[in-house]
Amino acid sequence: MTSESTNQTRVAIVTGGSRGIGNQTAKQLAADGFAVIVNYGSNDAKAEATVKEITESGGQAIAVRADVADEQAVSAMFDLAEQTYGGVDVVVNAAGRMDLSTLADLDLRVLDEMHRINIRGPFVVSQQAVRRLRPGGAIINFSSSVVGLAFPRYSGYAASKGAVEAMTLILAREMRGRDITVNVVAPGPTATDLLFDNNTEENLSRLASAPPLERLGTAEDIAAVVAFLVSPAGHWVNGQVIRANGGAI
Repeated sequence: MTSESTNQTRVAIVTGGSRGIGNQTAKQLAADGFAVIVNYGSNDAKAEATVKEITESGGQAIAVRADVADEQAVSAMFDLAEQTYGGVDVVVNAAGRMDLSTLADLDLRVLDEMHRINIRGPFVVSQQAVRRLRPGGAIINFSSSVVGLAFPRYSGYAASKGAVEAMTLILAREMRGRDITVNVVAPGPTATDLLFDNNTEENLSRLASAPPLERLGTAEDIAAVVAFLVSPAGHWVNGQVIRANGGAI
């Protein structure tokens, strides 16, 4: 890590920070001393509740509503982060959408909407990150272990996450000389609303039994991986896909 990044408060933008893994990641990074921009798409109450929880625990955070696939909204979010905290060091692209269907039956309008959030979203946010992150920083994108597990009904979602993996690994190499790491975290089935809202009890039981550790992951499990990767201890890990899934594959 550079002296520039260690002599000042580090600043993180977490997209999708009002719920699920993004929410837990925002709280974990705040606990680790980051000032956090909690990005969200629509739920003002949840975003403000996240900020309140962070600030009441002694951390620094603001909520910023922005469509991650809208380049003007994302640019404005980075502007606000810089105006409020002086710069940006870490970007965590946790915003995502999951729509499940067999390939034959997936509505193409739904496919386009999902890929807008899951592919264009991290692409647009990463463009701003590349232009603005301070040396010693990190970009974390989210894939999914379903890319390897190949569950039926996940074709559209897995396709979007495979695109994120390809984009991220190329970006890591394009950042040569910048002292900025770029990695992918690919969770397995994780106990969040995104999983519960898209699976039956039978499916959830099957998913929980798949890893050798015989449970679903938690948002805390995944946030801990992100926290390591963006810390000085994790700075030598670069251009990798970390499949945080309890050993499911």
